[in-house]
Amino acid sequence: MRVYVEGIGIKGVGFENWASTAAILTGQSDYAPSPVTITPTPLLPANERRRMVQTVKLSIQVGTEAFENAKRNPQDTATIFTSSGGDGETIHGILEALASTERDVSPTRFHNSVHNAPSGYWSIATKTHEPTTSLCIHDASFTGGLLEAAAQATVDDRAVGLISYDLPYPEPLHSVRPIGSTFAVSLILTPSPSEASFACLTISLEPPTPPTTMTDPRWEAIRVGNPSARSLPLLEALAKGAETTVSLENVAGNSVKIAVSRNVA
Repeated sequence: MRVYVEGIGIKGVGFENWASTAAILTGQSDYAPSPVTITPTPLLPANERRRMVQTVKLSIQVGTEAFENAKRNPQDTATIFTSSGGDGETIHGILEALASTERDVSPTRFHNSVHNAPSGYWSIATKTHEPTTSLCIHDASFTGGLLEAAAQATVDDRAVGLISYDLPYPEPLHSVRPIGSTFAVSLILTPSPSEASFACLTISLEPPTPPTTMTDPRWEAIRVGNPSARSLPLLEALAKGAETTVSLENVAGNSVKIAVSRNVA
């Protein structure tokens, strides 16, 4: 499959947005780890904003940035949302309620617990009626989302927004499913080049190969600690703009190879 990249959004420890992250990944700026700031979107009414959980805030934040960078209207674009586990704080709260004597679960907690809650809030915020898909493939969730987004863009001949996000769980869930730090990324992919395209991705399934890693140990710790951050080698290649190949972990006994090119003609 061959797709083209129009826009990127990102949020992680020391990665505030795509412009500053690209400068860090290319060595133009120093990397300074800093807490992740997650802000609610002004696109939602006040009542909806009050019900938003962190996964919703984070996914909408990076998705909005990617669409703004691509100068593309989300009302005309399908989306893929992918996460290895959804909102851990909500699940923790539900489990606490079920372990109590009252055993009452609030309707708000319940509707935020479903895996497609972020995509639902996204549709409300952007007023889009375009199709959206929510995926979960454990540590290969970003890779699976990328494959799905590229397949939909190719088969349906349309732009697709990919939004991948993962946050740490509270204890005791963190002990059995540790996620190192908050990370989210969004890519706007198209089946053919446009004026906004700045890279071409040729994606294929290959026999299992070691994944591409990050040379900076701080970035590598983020990559291995968060399923959505498995995207970092691809993001580094996109920032540098060099002709290169990136390998990502996948399921079903194979790897995903991505040939990155600046040739968008």
